[in-house]
Amino acid sequence: MVTMEPIVVGEHVLVGVEVKLPKTTLLTINTSKGYIMCGALDVGLLNEVLGDRKIIAARAVGVRTLEQLLHAPMESVTTEAEAMGITVGMTGVEALLKMI
Repeated sequence: MVTMEPIVVGEHVLVGVEVKLPKTTLLTINTSKGYIMCGALDVGLLNEVLGDRKIIAARAVGVRTLEQLLHAPMESVTTEAEAMGITVGMTGVEALLKMI
């Protein structure tokens, strides 16, 4: 099952996506520039293998809902996200606001 829902962050409406899979759920909240995602995101792969794409993304671990993803600290961020001022420990909301 795939669900999309509007996520309000500040004055902005973003897209939240939840994908229910066997034994796990993928979560992501997207802006036009980048996204935050649950622990399934492989930041190392984005930085090393797909570095030329300059993907702006951050990852939180241990989250089970989009609401938790918004408030969880980012556990890792891509090089491009870091260049925008997004840092480890920042909440999902803080990271998303820098991606707008």
